[in-house]
Amino acid sequence: MDPIRRVTAPMVDVLEALLAGTEPTWGLLVIKATGRPPGTVYPILERLERQGWIRSTWDDDPDRSGPRRRLYEFTVDGAVAARALVDARVREDRAAVRSAGVTLPTTRPVVR
Repeated sequence: MDPIRRVTAPMVDVLEALLAGTEPTWGLLVIKATGRPPGTVYPILERLERQGWIRSTWDDDPDRSGPRRRLYEFTVDGAVAARALVDARVREDRAAVRSAGVTLPTTRPVVR
């Protein structure tokens, strides 16, 4: 598995969308989840596959009508690396926001 040399916001969005799923997912779902255009998402998926982070297979469900879907899922090492990369990016973003003096919302419950 090759490291990702250039991490962009669209790349992080695609990784987060893939990490959110529990089963292999197809490109259109990634596009919908990220809000990114196909011309951005599919090249990222292809690069992730070339680098060994994900693998793809064709959906051969005979009961489904329409064109075949290409399903994407993480390799074992790819899932670990993706989680680490996304977590690191979140930490960097929060640190940048804190240094700018902005308060981030919290997910902690309000205690009275």
